[in-house]
Amino acid sequence: MAPHAAAGKIRPRLRTLLTCFTALSTVPFCAAAQDALAQSSGTRISPVFRLPEITLEATGVGGDDDANSIVAHELWVGGKVATSLLDTPASVSVITQKEIERRDAQTVEDVLQYSAGTISDFYGTDDRNDYFQIRGFQASTYRDGITLGSMRGIREEPLAYERVEVIRGANSTLFGIADPGGSINFVTKRPRAERFSEVFATAGSHNRKEVGFDFGDTLTPGSTLSYRFTGKLQDSEREYDHSQDDEKFLMGGLTWQPSDATSLSLVADYLEREATPNSGGYPRHGDYDRDLFLGEPDFNYLNVERKSVSLIAEHDFGGGLTFRSNLRYSRTADDYGYVYISGDDGEFPVPRDYIASDSEADEITGDAILQYDRSFGQVDSSTLVGIEYRDVSSEQSSYFAGAAPIDPRNPVHTGAPESLSQYRNLQRDSTTKAVFLQQNLSFNDRIIATLGARHDWLDIRENDRLNEVISEDEFSETSIRGALTYKVTDEISTYVSYAESVAPPLLGVEPERGEQYEIGVKYEPAGTNALISAAIYDLSKTNITVVDLDTNERSLVGKVRVRGLDIEAKAEIRDNISLTASYSYASSKVVRSNPVRRIDDAGNPIQIDVVGNEMETVPNHMASLWLDYTLLGAGNRGDMTFGLGARYVGSYYFATTNDTGKSDATILLDAAYSYDLSQDTELSVNIHNLLDEQHVVGRGSADYYNPGRSVSATLRHRW
Repeated sequence: MAPHAAAGKIRPRLRTLLTCFTALSTVPFCAAAQDALAQSSGTRISPVFRLPEITLEATGVGGDDDANSIVAHELWVGGKVATSLLDTPASVSVITQKEIERRDAQTVEDVLQYSAGTISDFYGTDDRNDYFQIRGFQASTYRDGITLGSMRGIREEPLAYERVEVIRGANSTLFGIADPGGSINFVTKRPRAERFSEVFATAGSHNRKEVGFDFGDTLTPGSTLSYRFTGKLQDSEREYDHSQDDEKFLMGGLTWQPSDATSLSLVADYLEREATPNSGGYPRHGDYDRDLFLGEPDFNYLNVERKSVSLIAEHDFGGGLTFRSNLRYSRTADDYGYVYISGDDGEFPVPRDYIASDSEADEITGDAILQYDRSFGQVDSSTLVGIEYRDVSSEQSSYFAGAAPIDPRNPVHTGAPESLSQYRNLQRDSTTKAVFLQQNLSFNDRIIATLGARHDWLDIRENDRLNEVISEDEFSETSIRGALTYKVTDEISTYVSYAESVAPPLLGVEPERGEQYEIGVKYEPAGTNALISAAIYDLSKTNITVVDLDTNERSLVGKVRVRGLDIEAKAEIRDNISLTASYSYASSKVVRSNPVRRIDDAGNPIQIDVVGNEMETVPNHMASLWLDYTLLGAGNRGDMTFGLGARYVGSYYFATTNDTGKSDATILLDAAYSYDLSQDTELSVNIHNLLDEQHVVGRGSADYYNPGRSVSATLRHRW
């Protein structure tokens, strides 16, 4: 492809459930919440902080049992305060560990497939990144509330996380410089003050072989020191010839809690991947088998290695004052090379090009947060102030060369190139500093006002070694957020909100800014484990550029807008029936734009007016449904669970120019079956894309297809 730019549930009584930093509650504390097992004996500090009036009716992990339930009621957002989803003035999805395992979600793209407003897999077999969009825009990723960025050349490993939290829409006040579509927050698995063990083995399509483990225990009496180890080894291929998809992952953590008020966790992890980034794409004219490989077996490669260490501290001073801090260091190296179809005029053979890149990065990032809770009669106040710091140093070298054409009817591979021409040798250093403030006020336990502001200072320095040019720039950006939540009853809440975003800028270019207006309602029916939410929104972004994938040229787009509706329900209807359902409608439009420059098939430059066009990869309609039914065991037969999922993705344009075609509206089916061989042992079977439906999901200089059918069987034992 051408380069393209649980346990008991903590439930608040009928008292104030302040959004408790709903604005900031999307980050680092996610990890703290799940793994911090706040037992009544006080063996672990609770990561769910509330105003003084809040009474906890039971102990648990962040109020949710992500290992045993698909329904979440708390947003954990590491360090920026966990809060009730019912009273969070934002459209939110939480994909728990149980749901991830139930659907055998191997990538973040798989994890997000049943979330409202989210589309993934639109770059087919290109596995250099996790590709997804929320509400029509790119979204940023975070780990325990600390930024990971977007389009980073790394695919996250779902096994590392207790849950994945999706917050839709602009929210730089929560996370700082970020893309406007939304935020994906990964909650790291951390040690728990109990003994647990799990091992699993998986075999499946494309010669997939995988083994993994997750176990932990306490090391000292009184559970003041606990540990956890999680790991996975994968040997696999992709659905096309001459491919591999191998992975090694190992994570270990220690948590020390000398008292109920203090907790300190250290988590280190290592990720290594060896893969084949794609098959070279498929000619735009015709329909081809997915196993066709039009790259070069001697050249298509992808190698990724990441090491990271995180330190998470929490301390309750008493009197309503709490301190939390996250610090992470990571070192990443990734390189890839592949051959892609560089054009298609309907004639054979089709032209190809080589591309390669080699990069590495060192990053240190952290935050420090103080929270003060106090009551004034019928008014409850929660104030949060914090600072963040991020320093990234990276180097990237990129190469290009023409490749021999290939005939897809009878492909003849010609091998790796004798030489490549370097077109980029860039060293980049960036430093971000930020301060933020959030104020929440609850009036009579019914009305919750949330106000937040954040200011980011960003310094960038680039050394273009090829052209011997050093460039520097600095940015100073402020973002705000405001929301008003009204609790109609203890089961129903409504909200209105306004939020801003500031996207990561390029040198010499004004940062892209987003703003969103949203109205929503949430319903948590009493006596059931369910949450239903709906939101309508108006999200716009200014100072945008679009990239022509044929020429790699960038053109300014003044303003684009998406207006839409997101509805999502997660419910455990009975002990043996659960469902996840969503529907999204989105209407996108280019509001203001310069003409987009293109090169036509004859090689002539042309300009295309895009004002009034729909945005690329934004379907008007999307819907999904997953239903699980458990047939309880009898006699010697264990429980059996049958699952069936359906995903509908409407048609969308491949490019904002609206002249390169549209995808077909399609329905994809998934299925799952599990059988309890014993109380602690389970055999499960998963089928993705049950009917092996094939269609074009992306088009640049070539076509890219959706993933085909895959089958896997997993044997899992817990004790």
